[in-house]
Amino acid sequence: MKAAILLFPGINRERDMVLAVRQSFGHEPQIVWHKETALPPGTDLVILPGGFSFGDYLRCGAMAAHSPIMPAVQAHAARGGYVLGVCNGFQILTEAGLLPGALLRNASLRFLSMDTMLKVERADTVFTSKWQPGAIFRAPMAHGDGNYTADPATLDRLEGENLVAFRYADENRNGSARSIAGIFSPNLRVLGLMPHPENLVDPLMGGTDGKPLFDSLAAA
Repeated sequence: MKAAILLFPGINRERDMVLAVRQSFGHEPQIVWHKETALPPGTDLVILPGGFSFGDYLRCGAMAAHSPIMPAVQAHAARGGYVLGVCNGFQILTEAGLLPGALLRNASLRFLSMDTMLKVERADTVFTSKWQPGAIFRAPMAHGDGNYTADPATLDRLEGENLVAFRYADENRNGSARSIAGIFSPNLRVLGLMPHPENLVDPLMGGTDGKPLFDSLAAA
């Protein structure tokens, strides 16, 4: 699987993503600057990493969602390509209309930087096949706007169509609706989540809890 990692001004987790992809895929992903208008030929997976794109001005991810590269990402998703957005990447995906809902200010109105525990809601997707259903794993989170929200009908649809990818399994510190930490698109090819699995992919990082996500993609 050939991966492209998008780089927006203010993004700061692209190197973490490079390491995670390299370890699981066995080759280097390509970094794509946000002002490009096309993805590298043969791209299978587009990754939108975390950070503070455009300084999180206006709304988190709102400016990045209008970057020149995003029409190519939307076209990639429309033809069934894989897309992964983590933290600010998740925010960008909602702002770009690739995933429903929005990420609001944390309920505590404070920036949260700590480990959290996530529950795998389904393990039959290209992103989660290396986990067991219901598995609990550790993932760092670092965000000020991670409070997932959507209207009741959208939340009911996500639940009814089994599109919730991960839930917070310990304290729901940011106040996300129904403890949702990550969601899929209807075709299960776009995933957005707030915590950072890429920051736990090597024992030197303190654990490998997040590695199954990238191993799952590599196996696909």
